[in-house]
Amino acid sequence: MKHIEKLILFILLSTTVISCSSLKIGKQKGQKVLIQTSQGDITIKLYNETPLHRTNFIKLVKSGFYDGVLLHRVINKFMIQGGDPDSKTAKPNEMLGNGDVGYSIPAELKTPKIYHKYGAFAAAREGDQVNPEKSSSGAQFYIVTGKKFSPEELKSMQDEKIFKYGHANDSTYKFSPQSITDYSTIGGTPHLDGNYTVFGEVIEGMDIVDKISKVKTNEMDRPITDVRIIKMKLIR
Repeated sequence: MKHIEKLILFILLSTTVISCSSLKIGKQKGQKVLIQTSQGDITIKLYNETPLHRTNFIKLVKSGFYDGVLLHRVINKFMIQGGDPDSKTAKPNEMLGNGDVGYSIPAELKTPKIYHKYGAFAAAREGDQVNPEKSSSGAQFYIVTGKKFSPEELKSMQDEKIFKYGHANDSTYKFSPQSITDYSTIGGTPHLDGNYTVFGEVIEGMDIVDKISKVKTNEMDRPITDVRIIKMKLIR
């Protein structure tokens, strides 16, 4: 193994992301994933700019980890969430969201280049109080639906986030011209920028995502009628 490959492997192991040498980290070119759900098919593209998240997700897809899990949390005009392994055998109305794979992934925040626009594919995580590093869940993800925001609302949001979190001298909580255009025309969840890792986007099937986002849910935001991921598979 070449020196650089050894270095990358060491970094992955030291951050508790389980490595798989067959993935050839850094050589994936626009990897696509087909998500077959009980409501229809969704195709996502994974970003090369977030290699730890991309590599981990590919590993889980190849292992069949996501086959049979529920989209267990659905909030209209916000997002749909899945990836809890406990959901595969969950009873009706059982509370979900705590299942995982036993490790987390270091945050790969790439704002303002990569952001929570409509259709963004991102990693769920525990809250700041127990997770100040903003490390991602090793398995749970969400797809953004969100809503539209005016440029004035975005400017106010940016100022509030910088006041709360700092980073006035870098781009962590600043909106780019392109993100302002997207948030004001197609929508998204801009308040999550700089706090959660976006590592892909939907390229086909947002009509399915929108349909799922409108299903009836209980008080825990779980769909009354289960929405299940039948299978995920890598495609080109």
